[in-house]
Parts: sequence; structure tokens; C-alpha cells
Amino acid sequence: MSASSSAGHSRLTKAHKMSIAGVSVLGAAALAFSLVPAGTSEATVIDAAPVAWTHVMNSQTKSVEHLTAQQSAAVKQAADAAAKAKAEAAAKKERDSKEAASRSAVRTPVFANNLDGWIKEALFIMKREGIPGTYAGIHRNIMRESSGNPRAINNWDINAKNGVPSKGLLQVIYPTFKAYHVKGTKFDQYDPVANIVAACNYAADRYGSMDNVNSAY
Repeated sequence: MSASSSAGHSRLTKAHKMSIAGVSVLGAAALAFSLVPAGTSEATVIDAAPVAWTHVMNSQTKSVEHLTAQQSAAVKQAADAAAKAKAEAAAKKERDSKEAASRSAVRTPVFANNLDGWIKEALFIMKREGIPGTYAGIHRNIMRESSGNPRAINNWDINAKNGVPSKGLLQVIYPTFKAYHVKGTKFDQYDPVANIVAACNYAADRYGSMDNVNSAY
């Protein structure tokens, strides 16, 4: 006989167990009849059988109640464990998010609000976006175009006559600024950093780099 067959025969259902218990009680009752001492009335023996059967049934009921209680406790423990795991996962996600934001803040330097700081911040963004250019090339063109004044505006050249005057540190017209504006900078021609980055993005597309620009562009 195989092990699986043996294991299959060894399993008893609850109904089998109760049937066996009933048979045992009847057997006990039968045995009681056969072993009735002389002088014992038949009624006394018969009365003992229902008492034994009631005892077995009470025992079976208590066993079922015990198993039900155990199952309820197991379900509650599983639910508690799931709730705990969910709460821990949410807490970990929040911690990771805060740590990522903190690392990002650490990596982003603080720049001065002046020409030097504007160029350095523009270069920081340009490096992230893959836009070529150097401090020297940007500074040289800024001094030629606006003398470092972020509010500079050209109201006399052909662009001005066409209604789109050049504005800002690198004197960018609106259509060019709009086309080459870099996401993450202000959408404002007069904003010094946005103006520099958009102008350098345009210069990279047309001349290879702002470093290659040495006159009006």
C-alpha cells in the first residue's frame, strides 16, 4: 500500500468520529447489559445509556465550540497582522519620500541673487538639461547685450519695430523665449535665470553653444 493511500485511509471526518463515538456508547451500553450483576434491574441499565450518550454529545459540542473559538482567534490575528503590515508600509513610504525630498534639497545649492548667482544657477540647470555653455561665454554675451541689467529692453531695432522687442540679460525676443524656454524655470523673459537658460538653449541649437556667439545673434 502506498503512503498516500495509507494517509487517505487514516483521515476521519467529523461525522465518522461522531458515528464511532455513538457506536462506542451503544457498545458500552450492550456491554453493560451483559455485565449486569445479579439482582440489578433492567431499567437501571437502560437508564444509564441515555446519560452516556448525552455526555458524549456535550463533549462533541464543547470540542466544536473550542475549534470555532480557535478559528475566530486565528482570523483576528491574521487581520491584525495585515493591518500592521499595511501601516508599516505606509510609514516606510512616507519616510522614503521625506528622505528623497531632503536629499534633493541638499543637492540643490543656494545661489546669490545677483549676476554671478544667476549665471551659476543657469549653468546648474543647463548641466542637468544637457545644454552646453560656460560661465565666461555667458558673462561675455550678457555684458555686451544688456550690461548685466535683467530689465533691459531694446525699443529701437527691427524686432522692436515688428512688435517683439528683445528683453532681459541676453536680449531674447518673445517667440525665441517661448520656443526655447526650459521647463522648471519661470516663464518670464525678464527673469534672469529663465532668460539665460532659454538664450543658451537657442544658441546651442543654432551655433553649438553660447560660447560661440560673439555678436548680435
